[in-house]
Amino acid sequence: MIHLLRISPQGDRLEGLALDWTVVVIVGAVGIAAVVGMFVFSRVVAPRRPSEIKDSPYECGIPAAPYRWSQIHIRYYVFAILFLIFDVEAVFLFPWAVVFLKSIPAVFYEMLIFIAILFFGVIYGWRKGVLQWR
Repeated sequence: MIHLLRISPQGDRLEGLALDWTVVVIVGAVGIAAVVGMFVFSRVVAPRRPSEIKDSPYECGIPAAPYRWSQIHIRYYVFAILFLIFDVEAVFLFPWAVVFLKSIPAVFYEMLIFIAILFFGVIYGWRKGVLQWR
């Protein structure tokens, strides 16, 4: 049976699971209160002098462009998504590589399946011409 709160063998302090989580909750609440307090303090104390120059976008001294919306080619998004996919793959591969020698064979086969799925995804994208910059 798990005792949530008990007195130490010396009888001088309380210990247990509930006390451990109480500390975590208190530290979290103090952290959130500090962040909210800083936002409120800066909102109250900061001077407010709005002007047209402060509201204009930063253009390095060049007059602002007449349009605000510029479209970016879809190929940039495709490469960004591919980067994220393989970055996440690396995040999964590093811990696996660290415990590779201590793991059971099933873990090795699971990781082979994971790598194979990603490999076939790259081959599919390559054949579709997604990876070619035209």
